[in-house]
Amino acid sequence: MDPNSAKAGGLVEARIAHLESDVSHLRADVADIKLDLRAMRDQMYDRADRQDAKIDGLKDETSSVRMEIASAKYWGLALAMTITGVMLTVMARGFGWL
Repeated sequence: MDPNSAKAGGLVEARIAHLESDVSHLRADVADIKLDLRAMRDQMYDRADRQDAKIDGLKDETSSVRMEIASAKYWGLALAMTITGVMLTVMARGFGWL
């Protein structure tokens, strides 16, 4: 065996060992990144669920406000009609029509 070929073989093995070490570090890093992404995704879904709950609550509040406004419209219309009737009655009595 040639001493140069043995030396070259040792260098190749050292380089392969170094590459294998780098690959194992890369795999560990990729695994950490996957865990971080899963955690971030779960947090995002939790926030989205909370936002959906808030939006649903606002929809309920909006519908109740609309109902109150509609009720106020009816009360206002009834009050206007009552005031008009009272005013016409007072005018009729004043002119001697009643």
